[in-house]
Amino acid sequence: MVFFALFDLSQVITMFKRWYGDKDHHEQDSAEKQTKINELRAAIGPLSGHSLLFCSDACLRRYLEARNWNIQKSKKMLEETLKWRAAYKPEKIHWDEVAVEGETGKLYRANYLDRSGRTVLLMKPGNQNTTSQENQLRHLVYLLENAIMNLPPGQEQMVWLIDFNGWSLSNSVPIKTARETANILQNHYPERLAVAFLYNPPRIFETFWKIVKYFLDPKTSQKVKFVYPKSGESTSLLEEAFDMDTLQSSFGGKNNQQYDHAEFSKLMRQDDIKTAEYWAMGDEVTEMNGNSASNHDLEVDGNATTES
Repeated sequence: MVFFALFDLSQVITMFKRWYGDKDHHEQDSAEKQTKINELRAAIGPLSGHSLLFCSDACLRRYLEARNWNIQKSKKMLEETLKWRAAYKPEKIHWDEVAVEGETGKLYRANYLDRSGRTVLLMKPGNQNTTSQENQLRHLVYLLENAIMNLPPGQEQMVWLIDFNGWSLSNSVPIKTARETANILQNHYPERLAVAFLYNPPRIFETFWKIVKYFLDPKTSQKVKFVYPKSGESTSLLEEAFDMDTLQSSFGGKNNQQYDHAEFSKLMRQDDIKTAEYWAMGDEVTEMNGNSASNHDLEVDGNATTES
């Protein structure tokens, strides 16, 4: 009995050592990452306005993760994004400027989250209705910003659902646009995509995908999952990620609700007001040195950072 008691006690001691050891390692890892974040903040120097609002600790962490915590590579990536945002001004795009792109429901934010509580963007490339590549990209950027603005507290990533019903090479986006889309997503919205589900793509898409994949870094391409309705193994990916009662029937779910452009437009106009109010704070804040921005992880509707 004494032997078994000692055996059980040794197991308990081992368990506690592992638990506290893991805790200490986690705390050390967190401290080291915070040090890297502080180093990156010092490296980019003083910021003001929208750039200051954008560069929260959470933002800097994503850029560091995208570049394997290399300070110089992360700095270069972040500086390029700041230049892009200053020129492109994604936060100033309003729904009515791109609403025509959304008339057919080819891209919109779902009114539900996945099982992990992440914002969902629905894409139906077969519903392409315009030819202006520039405005198509502005529409995409607008909805990326909107999806981020609507992330629940504690979430930093979104999910893409892409329905290939009606897609063909004749209505596919040009390779140039696909390349630019990949560039914007990877270089200016790092670590924002959790997973992209490509639902029932036709065999001919494999050729198109091989070309598009060439523009994606391995980390991004690994987030792309192909789902075929006749494959139980692949459909189980959607079942794991979504409540099938809320998932659209076009993706194998039980939700028969259709896209309503008028209602979605009302929602986006309301969101435009929230977006403008948030970024207006950037017009009022300044930074005297490279270290003060860590105190500016501001909130919008309870979400701790809305930067991309």
